[in-house]
Amino acid sequence: MAISKELLDILVCPICKATVEVKPDQSGLRCVECHRVYPIRDEIPVMLVDEAKIED
Repeated sequence: MAISKELLDILVCPICKATVEVKPDQSGLRCVECHRVYPIRDEIPVMLVDEAKIED
């Protein structure tokens, strides 16, 4: 099950407050500004700064 559009509409990056997008492989949510990727575990986004990784 994919993350609903309603949930994506309210989720933002906890660092810079920019919107997040689902990665093409559905493994995480990527911030459009600071490029941090927050993992998705058991279909639940983990929006913790300590869990995020920065991607190029």
